[in-house]
Amino acid sequence: MSDLIQRLCDAIENGQAMDPEDLSTFIQHVAARTLSVEHITQWLRTVHKNGISSKDTVLLTKGMMHSGAVLTWDPERLIADKHSTGGVGDKMSLMLAPALAACGVEVPMLAGRGLGHTGGTIDKLEAIPGFSCELNPAQMQTIVDDVGCCIAAQNEAIAPADGLLYAIRDVTNTVDSIPLITASIVSKKAAEGLKALVLDVKCGRAAFMTTHDDARSLAASMVGAAKGLGIQTIAQITDMNEPIGSNVGNALEILESIEVLNGRGSADTVNLVAMQGGALLMLLGLAKDQHAGEEKIISSLKNGKAALRFERMCVAQGVAKETASQLMASPHAVLPRAKHITHLLVEGDGFVEGIDAMTLAEVARTHGAGRFKLEDTIDAAVGFVLSRSKGDRVITGQDWLEIHHNQPLTEQQNKALMGALTISKRPILPLQRLIEIVE
Repeated sequence: MSDLIQRLCDAIENGQAMDPEDLSTFIQHVAARTLSVEHITQWLRTVHKNGISSKDTVLLTKGMMHSGAVLTWDPERLIADKHSTGGVGDKMSLMLAPALAACGVEVPMLAGRGLGHTGGTIDKLEAIPGFSCELNPAQMQTIVDDVGCCIAAQNEAIAPADGLLYAIRDVTNTVDSIPLITASIVSKKAAEGLKALVLDVKCGRAAFMTTHDDARSLAASMVGAAKGLGIQTIAQITDMNEPIGSNVGNALEILESIEVLNGRGSADTVNLVAMQGGALLMLLGLAKDQHAGEEKIISSLKNGKAALRFERMCVAQGVAKETASQLMASPHAVLPRAKHITHLLVEGDGFVEGIDAMTLAEVARTHGAGRFKLEDTIDAAVGFVLSRSKGDRVITGQDWLEIHHNQPLTEQQNKALMGALTISKRPILPLQRLIEIVE
């Protein structure tokens, strides 16, 4: 095995293509857990230091995709999904999957838990009493057949090679390699048997990729890998300096999502869901262009069809029928609620220049909305409700933030949150989420 690793590393260091058979053997041994951590680390560090070509990235992604179960569907079925690189208040999947199902697209979505300061779709869904994200591939297919969508936690059955590679990347400081990030993300999505994929690549202070150039590089790499596997793909680079929508925190984001599914909710949230869904409808030929696709998604939110799909998905994934019905009609009665709500007031007249999403995320995380260690328990009730956003006119004494918490707020946390709001004397343009499209 040492010879195999050395051949792979020598090729990478010399700027040559890795031998496809060697790479395939390597991935198979990673998936089977028959390679030493030292050998895997040697390969990871070589990739991290030198990079690999787009062709080798596709081969790596394909190998990881086929290292476990791959969902298969009849060729005429329109199977699609999205991936976001993570943000603050990013609850799009909760509405997008049922909205797409209501528009004739089937969505076998794999999602993750919170990572660092970013929220996780699975943690949010588990705030709903009874909701189970622990689905095996056969269960995913059954629910998609019946409901049109499901949202399942990533598991060892799909792309098992990625599970070990990611764990070792995390402790060897090789996480921030674009080819490795690409293969990790796209292999799992490709294993869902997709025809189309939309990628939301966040950019800004509260994003994994803080600069536009880095976000563009990652977007181009992922689009290239997915297209190399025959998946119609588009990437949308979006601003992640400001929190998304009105609610941040697990149960609170479910609450906002229910509002949107019932035809209401934050325009920021609705627009992002429509933008992502519209792109997929366009890629699949269900809409003539992006605008027409967005109109179809918004229509599914307003006419109740997306809400019905979400309710059916909840029941299919373990929620009692009565609870699911009550969730859609009166979510406050179903979801966890914090013991304390503290209001922060505007200090000064003017216009909201910005609200620092990273500051909000860091405070929420210390109160249990996110994890510092894998075994940490999530407090689903913790979070924020924002009543102001970038560009809004404000006056002294107005509410701008509700803090939902179960533990006391420290003076330092209060100060940090007050500093998250920046006010300008001059008018400020509203936030424009979309920065660039990469095809």
